[in-house]
Amino acid sequence: MSKLDLIATAPMGLEAIVARELKELGYTDTVTENGRVNFKGEAVDIARANLWLRTAGRILVNMGRFKATTFDELFEGVKALNWDEWIPADAEFPVNGRSHKSQLTSVPAVQGVVKKAIVEKLKEKHGTEWFPEEGPRYVIEITLLNDEALLTIDTSGSGLHKRGYRKAATEAPLRETMASAIVQLSRWKPDRPLYDPFCGSGTILIEAAMLGWNIAPGLRRSFDAEQWQLVPEALWDEARDEAYDAVKDDVPLQITGSDIDPNAIEIAQEAVRRAGLGKEIKLHVAPVSKIKPQGDYGVVITNPPYGERLGDDKEAELALRQLGKVSLYYPTWSYFIFSPSASVEHYMSKVADKKRKLYNGRIQCNLHSFFGPLPPRNMS
Repeated sequence: MSKLDLIATAPMGLEAIVARELKELGYTDTVTENGRVNFKGEAVDIARANLWLRTAGRILVNMGRFKATTFDELFEGVKALNWDEWIPADAEFPVNGRSHKSQLTSVPAVQGVVKKAIVEKLKEKHGTEWFPEEGPRYVIEITLLNDEALLTIDTSGSGLHKRGYRKAATEAPLRETMASAIVQLSRWKPDRPLYDPFCGSGTILIEAAMLGWNIAPGLRRSFDAEQWQLVPEALWDEARDEAYDAVKDDVPLQITGSDIDPNAIEIAQEAVRRAGLGKEIKLHVAPVSKIKPQGDYGVVITNPPYGERLGDDKEAELALRQLGKVSLYYPTWSYFIFSPSASVEHYMSKVADKKRKLYNGRIQCNLHSFFGPLPPRNMS
């Protein structure tokens, strides 16, 4: 098979980080668009990308793009694509759809035409009129934007933020993909202490530890494409063996988290255990005013509670004020605060060195970066 056109979907604002991750994995031929990074690969790269990408949403196979202003154009364009090379006779192949700024506005009608065109293509290949759809799952998506149709097959199944270590969650959890992005955007390295004083279910701490030990985030879960004929089990075994061999579990970590809510700490402890990091991440119950981070030149990375999580904006502002006071006692530390609050700089009593707009779900937030001094060379 020739090189595949693959897509790593990216939450808004994280495209550059997804592209950087792909380059670090060795995929140099990337093209970044809104919400996605396109790259080339082979069947084994479907497995590698699913296992390794920390900030992407899903890995898709790009089946083709073409102009479609009428249902006839859509039908013929879809039927011309090589579905017969991918989809076996027993496959389940639901079609999802989206349409934006396009003449074909009825998403159910678009989905119906796409399904019919794929069925016609598969009839020619498999010589049957009936498809039971009881076998491996191939989720197809049609995206219409400015009258251009993009057809993809989802290789991931559940979104890549579902790592498998979190069964329960606090009220408004930070997605694992966003937590990893925040850690990557900070200056943290494993030789520096890391503290999260509002750790909730522990996501930032776990994602940091996984980065520190080079643990592929998809190692503890399964993917739709594991059942596909074109991505055989041997390729998944090869990719997983590579990931296990890459783990650096001899790197010492100084990662600590606390939260005022004992229930949150219980949930975090369970997630940390499930991630296999029970001995590396220290957790305890404490209000932010009582935290005592250990060491110098450490990094605080945190998503403080805000209105939606606490149900009370005054409490959220108080939490920020207390964090600002505590920061005065740790002048060598750096602070990375992910929050929708407009008062972060006010309570930290200084202007952020950097502010980056990101979205937690649909809530617009800023990652406020307050850089402390870098460690002396003989310490780093």
